[in-house]
Amino acid sequence: MTKKQTIKQLYGLALAEGEGVGTAYEYYAKRLVLLPWLARGKRPNSMLVAGLPEKYGSSLDLLLLGAEIGCKITVVDDRLPALTKLNQALKTLQGTNYLPSLNLQIIQTGDIISLPELNASFDLAASSEILQRLDPELRGDYVTRLQELAPRTALFAPNASNDSHVGISGLNGLQLEELIALMSLNNQSDTITGYIDMPPFPPGITRSEAQREEASTGKMEAFAMWGLGIYAHLEKYLPKAARRKWAHIVFAL
Repeated sequence: MTKKQTIKQLYGLALAEGEGVGTAYEYYAKRLVLLPWLARGKRPNSMLVAGLPEKYGSSLDLLLLGAEIGCKITVVDDRLPALTKLNQALKTLQGTNYLPSLNLQIIQTGDIISLPELNASFDLAASSEILQRLDPELRGDYVTRLQELAPRTALFAPNASNDSHVGISGLNGLQLEELIALMSLNNQSDTITGYIDMPPFPPGITRSEAQREEASTGKMEAFAMWGLGIYAHLEKYLPKAARRKWAHIVFAL
């Protein structure tokens, strides 16, 4: 069973990945859409994390979610440095309470599009910050492969309509309409889509290692993260034009 996680608790995962409050906020915002969606169907027993983020973090939020649900988790990526980064983050968290014990398999694939090493099916496939690094002509093949592997698919990508975010991050992005079109290639119905991750601070803020560590224990920082959690719940009430302009992430479930 999943439990309520605060931004401060998710901050521990972000620190292990070498990230900060912005990543913890992203993880919280993703949970706000993932948890109700998952509750609408049968509890998944297996989850595929189909690629690791291009730049920010190692998707420890998805691993936490899988652990809470009790899933067998398979992580696959075609880049050895990304897999090494994940293993280092997991090693950092050993002996802490931030991440429960995992039923985890990690695979390096030779082809992130066709995933030839995977010959089993999954109950859930999740992709976060992957699509934007793929050749646009191959993105449809990637999504089709995920839909072949799992009946439920969750896609998250940088929002191309947020010029500041994609400009500072250096990542490519997708329009929400592009993500919807990809999800609909195989006549997927009842798809939930939208914009999330609109932290009330400018993108590109960097902090020293000491400042990030201090944020994990300071009372004022804890209060600020509590306020961020309340704000995250209010994102969906912003006008659609504002969400389109300011959101860091577009999603389709």
